[in-house]
Amino acid sequence: MTRWRSRILPPLLAAALLAGTAPAHGEEPDPTPPGPASETAPEATADPASEAAADPASDVLVPGIAGAGRPEYPMDTPDQVLPPTTPDGEIPVPEPEEEVDELVEYLPRGAVKAACTARTGLYQRQVERLLKLKADGKQSAADCRAIRAFQTKQKIKPANGYAGPVTWGRAELLAARKNPNAAKKCPVRSYPVACVDLNRELMWVQKGKKITYPVVNIRSGRAGYRTRTGWHSVYWRHKDHWSTIYDTPMPFSQFFDGGQAFHGVYGPIATPTGSRGCVNLSYRNAEKLWSVLRKGDRVYIWGKRPGL
Repeated sequence: MTRWRSRILPPLLAAALLAGTAPAHGEEPDPTPPGPASETAPEATADPASEAAADPASDVLVPGIAGAGRPEYPMDTPDQVLPPTTPDGEIPVPEPEEEVDELVEYLPRGAVKAACTARTGLYQRQVERLLKLKADGKQSAADCRAIRAFQTKQKIKPANGYAGPVTWGRAELLAARKNPNAAKKCPVRSYPVACVDLNRELMWVQKGKKITYPVVNIRSGRAGYRTRTGWHSVYWRHKDHWSTIYDTPMPFSQFFDGGQAFHGVYGPIATPTGSRGCVNLSYRNAEKLWSVLRKGDRVYIWGKRPGL
């Protein structure tokens, strides 16, 4: 079984951060990415973040199925704040030993064994809206039955009516599949644009109005490590990238802004916390994206991860 070594911040990077010479996560870069002056679009207005349940313990979510998850792989890859450097020699990143079950819901500990919970989920309002329920952000018995029916149909485990991150992510993905850019938040260009919607935690690639990479779930930066919005360009790609700062694999890395990149992870994407700046995809989705994007391709990011 593969085990990763501990992640340690090198003294030189720590000194650079203290001295202010390294760009901080969430900080907008000074230079504007190259491109025609017309390549600007207004920042999307994020939907209000859903309210957490009144019980503080509801903020601590765990997989609702005993033994779920892959603790031997990093669940939250620590992403670099500086542009990457090529490691000494190639270190092939490992392939997953088995497929990760992306449809295990994260719940408050007290709701793990509930048949139909009356607890308000962290994504209650969003799930209510997507399931065409009364979007008041309050769990009712009818809400619980409707959410549980959706979870059962989508094979989300456990199907107990709790509106957690997996249920929300799945509902957003299904709603966006036919036309992810229905709201026209991502600028349409004659060249490929990787569109990253932080409001819905989704991404796709479009060229003109044609979708060349179908919409998928992502995980963006958490509080203090926000994924930077606006226009970017893919400037460096490394299929077998290994973080030289954290000694952590980042498969199929495609860097678009400093140390922020698209890359695969080995655990579930729809987890309660975000990344440390990068746009995380499942290993297989990152592998597919590798064959779609090229160096120089444009990236447009807008919105804000719910809860920030």
